Amino acid sequence: MDTTIMVPRDFTAKLLLWKDISYHDMELIDQMQTIPDLERTLCSVLGVDLPEPKKGVLLELYVQTVLFCREQNFNKEQTSALLSIIKSIHEANVETPLNNSEQCLRYCNDLLLCHSVRRPPFSINLFSFQEANCILNHIQDHYLRHYRIYKYIFTPQVKLDLFLTYSGTAEQGPSAADDSSVPAGVINMREEEADTKRSDSSETQETTTTEEEASDGSTDLKALIEREVGQQMQQVSRLLDERIRGTASEHNSRIHDAKPNQKGKK
Repeated sequence: MDTTIMVPRDFTAKLLLWKDISYHDMELIDQMQTIPDLERTLCSVLGVDLPEPKKGVLLELYVQTVLFCREQNFNKEQTSALLSIIKSIHEANVETPLNNSEQCLRYCNDLLLCHSVRRPPFSINLFSFQEANCILNHIQDHYLRHYRIYKYIFTPQVKLDLFLTYSGTAEQGPSAADDSSVPAGVINMREEEADTKRSDSSETQETTTTEEEASDGSTDLKALIEREVGQQMQQVSRLLDERIRGTASEHNSRIHDAKPNQKGKK
């Protein structure tokens, strides 16, 4: 399983006319009048091969785009280009589970400009200024506003696993060997040294007490480190949540400000 996470990046807009849907495919789409027939045709034309519920969500997005084009009386070229624009924005969104809302918004604006300004071979005036504004409102209301929901459905969930290792702690050595595996000369040497070790028992007892105190200090240090790290993780998680909420609010306000003024001139 690929665990590589793409870093958010900027996208370059280019012409998408007839990129995903040909003229013949548009004739088939125009013949479909019911939602199920339209879903089957779009699934075949755009090659949607995803498990549920991803498949249903994506087909719903494409169906709503076709219905919008019919309401606006768009021709085959405009409908094909708009479906490819929606598809490209969605692919840019789900490229990474990280937040790339600003890159997607810029990409959406660049794509609309690329199909609304006559500057061959870089852009064409497929949509008028009023049609481009109408399309932008549709994309903002039906996709960019639900940006995080699409990302949640189509991208893997990222989790952070934190492992702590402590340096400088004493490791337990191998257990002492059985006397049966030790040569007899070594055993006799140990018996001769027994009296000397008994005479030093008081010093050994003091050393053992010191080592136990050091071990208790190491245990207390480990618990202190775990407690401090836990508090830091909670603080970082709280700051991330606040940043996500602030970014979402800023994104919603940016979308609201980007809408053209709907008031008529006096």
